[in-house]
Amino acid sequence: MDLGSQAELVGHVVLALLLGGVVGLEREMAAKSAGLRTNMLIAGASAMLVGLALPVIRLLERTGHTVEADPVRVIQAIVIGISFIVAGTIIRREDSAEIEGLTTAAALLMSAGLGILIAVGYYAAALAIALIVVTVLRLVQHLENWASRKNRLRKRPGAG
Repeated sequence: MDLGSQAELVGHVVLALLLGGVVGLEREMAAKSAGLRTNMLIAGASAMLVGLALPVIRLLERTGHTVEADPVRVIQAIVIGISFIVAGTIIRREDSAEIEGLTTAAALLMSAGLGILIAVGYYAAALAIALIVVTVLRLVQHLENWASRKNRLRKRPGAG
């Protein structure tokens, strides 16, 4: 891998870290278990792993190895790896039927997707999607709070 390619890979990882940080900052502000650093690292790692796939294949071919490459497998491996991480953010409390951490898990998966987008050169899409994700997380939280208040008012004795 020449120096220019390595610089491009580093640039992709840095950009992925920044966009993962946008999502992670929202999670941090919401006081969730997987916040800024976790989302940044997941996005950066995804960009790095996708960015390394082709150079590794080329290296193996140069050394005489026959490689049947399927780039989709790298993305599949990232999704499987992220699945193990996100599973740790999802919990069900014994004292209630509620499940916590699903939104944080989904945000981590989105951060991995942002890293993949950056690695394949979809910079504008990655930026737009990062902003959409943060908008969804913030806007939907306000809608959920509003709906929850409405439900509490309806359930009070003597109300409606």
